[in-house]
Amino acid sequence: MKLAVATLLAGSAAAFAPEAVKQAPSSLNAMPERKWNSMVDKTERSASLPWLPRPVNLDGSMVGDVGFDPFYLSSIPKDFSGFIQPPQWEEKGIPTLYWMREAELKHGRVCMMAWFGWVAADGGFGFPLRFPGEIYSAESIPTSYDAHDILVSQGSMGFLLLVAGLLEVCSGAVLVEVAKGDNDREAGDFGLDPLSFLKGKSEDEVNRMKLRELKNGRLAMLAFAGVVTQSGLGESTHAFPYF
Repeated sequence: MKLAVATLLAGSAAAFAPEAVKQAPSSLNAMPERKWNSMVDKTERSASLPWLPRPVNLDGSMVGDVGFDPFYLSSIPKDFSGFIQPPQWEEKGIPTLYWMREAELKHGRVCMMAWFGWVAADGGFGFPLRFPGEIYSAESIPTSYDAHDILVSQGSMGFLLLVAGLLEVCSGAVLVEVAKGDNDREAGDFGLDPLSFLKGKSEDEVNRMKLRELKNGRLAMLAFAGVVTQSGLGESTHAFPYF
């Protein structure tokens, strides 16, 4: 009898005992490799942000590269050709850094023209620079700040949209050639040099001109964002000098 009771008690106790813990692989083996390790060079510091490791693609070999990429966008492992051509095309490839430089140059060039145009139309250089015609006069369009809505209502913005679309198609076509390996152009290079600034120049002189374009483009992006923001602060800031 005592033996039977002891057996029952032992069985009951076993029901509440924790199961044996299975051996799991170590946390190091279970964790996937961090992308961070392939996006930075831990042995070097960024030249412009020395408290951060250098982005792996910004090694200083490209004109204007000072290692400034606090969000490490240049290190994103992505093929950007998918933005401009169908995915079923097998042969494609535009690396991240090429795409980023192309975008930087395009935005910089647009903003250099945009800042000049905004200020010139408002008379910032002594007189308002406008297209001929009553609809573009200062009486019809008082300031650059008012220009967008007025020109949309007039229908003039349709032509600008057509021109912008044509330029995008042309620039996209050459990028498709780059993606397929049919064109080895540098990012942003459209061979446009009507005044022959680069003709007969040495490589150092050409790179110096490219650096000037980059720096002016970067400054123009900040300047255009600044003038638009300042112009929109109130009715008194719409016109030049915007304060």
